[in-house]
Amino acid sequence: MHVVLRLDAGLPSMRSKHPYRILRRSFAVGCDRFGFRLNHYSVQGNHLHFIVEAQNRESLSRGLKGLAVRIAKGLNKLWARKGRVFADRYFDRILRTPREVKNALRYVLKNGNKHGAHNKSEPDRFSSGPFFNGWRELPADAALAFGPPPLATARTWLQTTGWRRHGLISVCAAWTA
Repeated sequence: MHVVLRLDAGLPSMRSKHPYRILRRSFAVGCDRFGFRLNHYSVQGNHLHFIVEAQNRESLSRGLKGLAVRIAKGLNKLWARKGRVFADRYFDRILRTPREVKNALRYVLKNGNKHGAHNKSEPDRFSSGPFFNGWRELPADAALAFGPPPLATARTWLQTTGWRRHGLISVCAAWTA
């Protein structure tokens, strides 16, 4: 699934060192719980994109709720505030084919390019791009320089093998919808 979680209006950007540290810790703790697995992410100023696996709707809901609560508590503490952090509900879209998974991976991992917040010649450091082993131009072990990934390993055929039928993803190519 592709999931989008939006911040409430008026909150500071998440694309900076301290908020990102909190997000990574939250991802690491909440990435594999309740039948929910966080496989990829992209942090933007006011929203998060996730590629996840979930056993069912209840697993998705419980996993995202746990992750959102953990993130909200950390960000509220950092920003010395109380109150709601995320707006309403999340948006999700089931990915059913290898092509849909490849397009979603490209969209999520290169989302910083779309928003003009990232140099397109390398993986976005505010995403799981540095840990991704499906880049056309980078060696599979390039992620070792970034420490342990705050992610769960994908288990579904679509995410491990299926999408690769359509070729690896280019770090350098222009962002496309």
